[in-house]
Amino acid sequence: MNEKKILSIKTIVAIGIGAAVFLVLGRFAAIPTGVPNTEIQTAYAFLALMAVLYGPVAGAAIGFIGHTLKDVTAYGMPWFSWIIASAVVGLIMGLAWKKLHVSEGVFGKKEMITFNIYQIIANLIAWGLVAPTLDIVIYAEPLDKLYLQGSVAGISNIITVGVLGTALLYAYAKTRTKKGSLDKE
Repeated sequence: MNEKKILSIKTIVAIGIGAAVFLVLGRFAAIPTGVPNTEIQTAYAFLALMAVLYGPVAGAAIGFIGHTLKDVTAYGMPWFSWIIASAVVGLIMGLAWKKLHVSEGVFGKKEMITFNIYQIIANLIAWGLVAPTLDIVIYAEPLDKLYLQGSVAGISNIITVGVLGTALLYAYAKTRTKKGSLDKE
Protein backbone atom coordinates (compact mmCIF):
# COMPACT_ATOMS: atom_id res chain seq x y z
CA MET A 1 0.00 0.00 0.00
CA ASN A 2 1.33 3.45 -0.85
CA GLU A 3 1.94 5.85 2.01
CA LYS A 4 -0.92 8.33 2.26
CA LYS A 5 -0.69 11.92 3.35
CA ILE A 6 -2.42 12.44 6.68
CA LEU A 7 -4.57 15.29 5.34
CA SER A 8 -4.78 14.89 1.59
CA ILE A 9 -7.62 16.54 -0.32
CA LYS A 10 -9.28 13.12 -0.46
CA THR A 11 -9.06 12.79 3.35
CA ILE A 12 -10.43 16.31 3.92
CA VAL A 13 -13.38 15.55 1.64
CA ALA A 14 -13.89 12.22 3.46
CA ILE A 15 -13.99 14.09 6.79
CA GLY A 16 -16.66 16.48 5.49
CA ILE A 17 -18.81 13.76 3.98
CA GLY A 18 -18.20 11.43 6.94
CA ALA A 19 -19.25 14.08 9.48
CA ALA A 20 -22.42 14.81 7.49
CA VAL A 21 -23.36 11.12 7.28
CA PHE A 22 -22.54 10.67 11.00
CA LEU A 23 -24.93 13.57 11.75
CA VAL A 24 -27.75 12.08 9.67
CA LEU A 25 -27.30 8.56 11.07
CA GLY A 26 -26.95 9.91 14.61
CA ARG A 27 -30.16 11.89 14.32
CA PHE A 28 -32.37 9.63 12.25
CA ALA A 29 -31.02 6.05 12.49
CA ALA A 30 -30.67 5.69 16.26
CA ILE A 31 -32.70 3.37 18.47
CA PRO A 32 -33.66 4.45 22.02
CA THR A 33 -32.34 2.20 24.80
CA GLY A 34 -34.55 3.33 27.69
CA VAL A 35 -31.51 4.86 29.40
CA PRO A 36 -31.72 8.69 29.28
CA ASN A 37 -29.71 10.31 26.44
CA THR A 38 -28.32 6.93 25.36
CA GLU A 39 -29.21 5.30 22.04
CA ILE A 40 -28.06 2.43 19.88
CA GLN A 41 -26.16 4.37 17.23
CA THR A 42 -25.67 3.10 13.68
CA ALA A 43 -23.40 6.12 13.11
CA TYR A 44 -20.49 4.29 14.77
CA ALA A 45 -20.56 1.51 12.17
CA PHE A 46 -20.15 4.16 9.48
CA LEU A 47 -17.45 5.89 11.56
CA ALA A 48 -15.62 2.55 11.69
CA LEU A 49 -15.71 2.24 7.90
CA MET A 50 -14.39 5.77 7.37
CA ALA A 51 -11.71 5.44 10.07
CA VAL A 52 -10.39 2.19 8.59
CA LEU A 53 -10.37 3.65 5.07
CA TYR A 54 -8.88 7.08 5.87
CA GLY A 55 -6.95 6.62 9.11
CA PRO A 56 -6.93 7.88 12.69
CA VAL A 57 -6.91 11.64 11.96
CA ALA A 58 -9.96 11.32 9.72
CA GLY A 59 -11.66 8.97 12.20
CA ALA A 60 -11.12 11.38 15.09
CA ALA A 61 -12.26 14.38 13.04
CA ILE A 62 -15.39 12.63 11.75
CA GLY A 63 -16.31 11.48 15.26
CA PHE A 64 -15.71 14.94 16.74
CA ILE A 65 -17.38 17.05 14.03
CA GLY A 66 -20.25 14.62 13.37
CA HIS A 67 -21.11 14.22 17.05
CA THR A 68 -20.88 17.98 17.63
CA LEU A 69 -23.29 18.66 14.75
CA LYS A 70 -25.63 15.92 16.02
CA ASP A 71 -25.72 17.38 19.53
CA VAL A 72 -26.23 20.96 18.35
CA THR A 73 -29.08 20.01 16.01
CA ALA A 74 -30.72 17.55 18.45
CA TYR A 75 -30.20 19.24 21.83
CA GLY A 76 -29.22 22.81 20.99
CA MET A 77 -25.80 22.50 22.63
CA PRO A 78 -22.78 20.22 22.38
CA TRP A 79 -22.03 17.70 25.14
CA PHE A 80 -18.23 17.69 24.92
CA SER A 81 -17.49 14.67 27.09
CA TRP A 82 -19.30 12.38 24.65
CA ILE A 83 -18.08 14.31 21.61
CA ILE A 84 -14.49 13.71 22.72
CA ALA A 85 -15.34 10.05 23.35
CA SER A 86 -16.62 9.78 19.76
CA ALA A 87 -13.36 11.29 18.53
CA VAL A 88 -11.44 8.72 20.60
CA VAL A 89 -13.48 5.90 19.02
CA GLY A 90 -12.66 7.19 15.53
CA LEU A 91 -9.00 7.68 16.41
CA ILE A 92 -8.48 4.19 17.84
CA MET A 93 -10.45 2.42 15.10
CA GLY A 94 -8.46 4.46 12.57
CA LEU A 95 -5.24 3.00 13.92
CA ALA A 96 -6.27 -0.24 12.19
CA TRP A 97 -5.97 1.33 8.71
CA LYS A 98 -2.31 0.30 8.31
CA LYS A 99 -3.05 -3.29 9.38
CA LEU A 100 -6.19 -3.74 7.28
CA HIS A 101 -6.09 -3.52 3.50
CA VAL A 102 -9.79 -3.11 2.82
CA SER A 103 -9.11 -0.69 -0.06
CA GLU A 104 -7.17 -3.49 -1.75
CA GLY A 105 -10.10 -5.90 -1.48
CA VAL A 106 -8.77 -7.82 1.53
CA PHE A 107 -11.15 -8.42 4.45
CA GLY A 108 -11.21 -12.06 5.47
CA LYS A 109 -11.58 -13.79 8.82
CA LYS A 110 -8.18 -12.60 10.14
CA GLU A 111 -8.95 -8.97 9.20
CA MET A 112 -12.43 -9.19 10.75
CA ILE A 113 -10.90 -10.37 14.03
CA THR A 114 -8.26 -7.61 13.93
CA PHE A 115 -10.89 -4.96 13.18
CA ASN A 116 -13.14 -6.16 16.00
CA ILE A 117 -10.29 -6.17 18.50
CA TYR A 118 -9.63 -2.51 17.62
CA GLN A 119 -13.30 -1.50 17.80
CA ILE A 120 -13.87 -3.28 21.12
CA ILE A 121 -10.83 -1.57 22.64
CA ALA A 122 -11.97 1.78 21.19
CA ASN A 123 -15.48 1.47 22.60
CA LEU A 124 -14.33 0.24 26.02
CA ILE A 125 -11.89 3.15 26.39
CA ALA A 126 -14.30 5.77 25.03
CA TRP A 127 -17.49 4.79 26.87
CA GLY A 128 -16.02 3.11 29.94
CA LEU A 129 -13.32 5.65 30.70
CA VAL A 130 -13.28 8.85 28.61
CA ALA A 131 -17.00 9.78 28.57
CA PRO A 132 -17.73 9.10 32.26
CA THR A 133 -14.50 10.73 33.46
CA LEU A 134 -15.07 13.86 31.38
CA ASP A 135 -18.73 13.97 32.50
CA ILE A 136 -17.47 14.17 36.09
CA VAL A 137 -14.70 16.69 35.33
CA ILE A 138 -16.66 18.97 32.95
CA TYR A 139 -20.27 18.62 34.09
CA ALA A 140 -20.12 17.20 37.67
CA GLU A 141 -22.61 14.48 36.72
CA PRO A 142 -23.61 11.76 39.26
CA LEU A 143 -21.52 8.58 39.07
CA ASP A 144 -24.31 6.00 38.98
CA LYS A 145 -25.94 7.63 35.95
CA LEU A 146 -22.62 8.01 34.12
CA TYR A 147 -21.49 4.45 34.37
CA LEU A 148 -24.95 3.14 33.39
CA GLN A 149 -24.98 5.38 30.30
CA GLY A 150 -21.36 4.53 29.48
CA SER A 151 -21.97 0.80 29.85
CA VAL A 152 -25.09 0.83 27.67
CA ALA A 153 -23.40 3.01 25.03
CA GLY A 154 -20.25 0.87 25.05
CA ILE A 155 -22.01 -2.48 24.82
CA SER A 156 -24.48 -1.31 22.15
CA ASN A 157 -21.69 0.28 20.09
CA ILE A 158 -19.53 -2.85 20.32
CA ILE A 159 -22.45 -4.93 19.03
CA THR A 160 -23.50 -2.41 16.36
CA VAL A 161 -19.98 -1.89 15.04
CA GLY A 162 -19.26 -5.62 15.32
CA VAL A 163 -22.25 -6.47 13.14
CA LEU A 164 -22.86 -3.46 10.88
CA GLY A 165 -19.27 -2.18 10.78
CA THR A 166 -17.90 -5.60 9.89
CA ALA A 167 -20.61 -6.00 7.21
CA LEU A 168 -19.83 -2.55 5.74
CA LEU A 169 -16.10 -3.28 5.59
CA TYR A 170 -16.70 -6.72 4.08
CA ALA A 171 -19.07 -5.31 1.45
CA TYR A 172 -16.65 -2.48 0.63
CA ALA A 173 -13.72 -4.89 0.28
CA LYS A 174 -15.78 -7.00 -2.15
CA THR A 175 -16.12 -3.94 -4.44
CA ARG A 176 -12.33 -3.54 -4.65
CA THR A 177 -10.06 -5.43 -7.02
CA LYS A 178 -7.48 -7.50 -5.18
CA LYS A 179 -3.88 -6.76 -6.06
CA GLY A 180 -2.61 -9.29 -8.60
CA SER A 181 -6.08 -10.74 -9.23
CA LEU A 182 -6.26 -9.67 -12.88
CA ASP A 183 -4.66 -11.97 -15.43
CA LYS A 184 -3.18 -10.84 -18.74
CA GLU A 185 -4.60 -12.83 -21.64
